[in-house]
Amino acid sequence: MVRGKTQMKRIENATSRQVTFSKRRNGLLKKAFELSVLCDAEVALVIFSPRGKLYEFASSSIHDTVERYKNHVKDVQADTSSVEDVQYLKHETAAMAKKVELLEVAKRRLLGEELGTSTIEELLQIEQQLERSVRIIRARKMQVYTEQIEQLQAKEQMLADENVMLNEKCLIEEDRGTEEIRANVRVTEIGENSDVETELFIGPPETRRWLK
Repeated sequence: MVRGKTQMKRIENATSRQVTFSKRRNGLLKKAFELSVLCDAEVALVIFSPRGKLYEFASSSIHDTVERYKNHVKDVQADTSSVEDVQYLKHETAAMAKKVELLEVAKRRLLGEELGTSTIEELLQIEQQLERSVRIIRARKMQVYTEQIEQLQAKEQMLADENVMLNEKCLIEEDRGTEEIRANVRVTEIGENSDVETELFIGPPETRRWLK
């Protein structure tokens, strides 16, 4: 009797579906066991019935096998991420190289080089850019001049204040010296104008006479 080919779709009859599940479940568990023994492979099989009942098989420990599977998946994802990162970096490097090349071309054109292939619109844009750059440079130059003038004015004011302070100090010293000179002169004049009376005695005490 020729066995017909089973059509791969959900079995609508609940009884037939349950019978088919039991037969094929047992066959799958048997094949998993044979694969682990014949090929020395680490096999773990987990099956949930339509009603949620668990059936499992593990050649060693299903927990260890599941952990090994998780670690393997992480490594594969990390490798995939590394490849994607490398591809992204290559793309970014190529884009940056293109930008640098364009900037170099623009720089040479601003310097008046390699203008042979430029259109009239591009030349006008370069001219406008140069005019804007000149205005910015001139504005910055005037700002620097103004700042330098303000610094010099502040320094001039500081030196003027210092000069006033030194002049006042010199005047005080001169006044002090003048007072000392005047005091010395007064002392000298007083010494010269002082009269001192002296007495001269001649002869023994008994017969001495006054001489003036």
